[in-house]
Amino acid sequence: MPALRSARRFFAETLGPAMDLVYPPRCPVCGEGIAQQVGLCAACWEQLEIPSEPGCALCQRPFAGSVLQAGAVCAPCMFSPPNHAGIAAATLYNDVSRRLVLAFKHGRRIALAPMLARLMAARLPTPSDRIIVPVPLHRRRLWYRGFNQAALLARGLAALGHGTLAVDALVRSKPTPTLGGLGAKARRRALSGAIRVSERGALAVRGREVILVDDVLTSGATSLACVAALKRAGATSVTICCFARVLDGEHSATIAQPASLPQSETPETTKVSGAT
Repeated sequence: MPALRSARRFFAETLGPAMDLVYPPRCPVCGEGIAQQVGLCAACWEQLEIPSEPGCALCQRPFAGSVLQAGAVCAPCMFSPPNHAGIAAATLYNDVSRRLVLAFKHGRRIALAPMLARLMAARLPTPSDRIIVPVPLHRRRLWYRGFNQAALLARGLAALGHGTLAVDALVRSKPTPTLGGLGAKARRRALSGAIRVSERGALAVRGREVILVDDVLTSGATSLACVAALKRAGATSVTICCFARVLDGEHSATIAQPASLPQSETPETTKVSGAT
């Protein structure tokens, strides 16, 4: 591993200037010129929304208030406690994070994966010996796209020391339709029996803490199906880690009120278009 890092550093220092001359570094969001091939311009960095404290003790959903009692729980988690051990999101879904995801996933800018993974790693606890599992793609979609974006992010987290990668621990055994626009029951029906733990994955996750990795967390239906499969296979806990999190619906980012406060069931909502 040290030899590989040295080789990468050598090629970057040797070929980097020539690469910059042929392909001038550009911000992947707005196209503005930047100093290095990987990164964002200052204006786009400033527009990224990082989940702030305080947040829900169970799901890390940001609260609107600034002075709250430790251990406060949001209304959704109070009414339906999650099966996971928390959500570590690098950013909240907005126009900048959406463009980054589109460039990465649909624009095939896979070189963005290490940068996105570093932002995700910053939201995780101190690195430890956990199992890192990407949300799987069905083989048809994998053949069409050519890569699993969640697997690339999971590999980046493993390279940063956050655990051992088990890239094939989960299998999507049947294709599922796009979940956008479907209600909760329809989503559950679409995902029923679609995700399972492989034999090799069962050996890897049994009795271990797991980090489940995806690029964008929208309704959470797919992630929760993965969490359920991993817990059935014997994982002691599953933390969901994503680059961008859409709060309360595919087209809105919500800052919640704590469940302990009066009239807390109606969140403040800011519309964000284009969630996938």
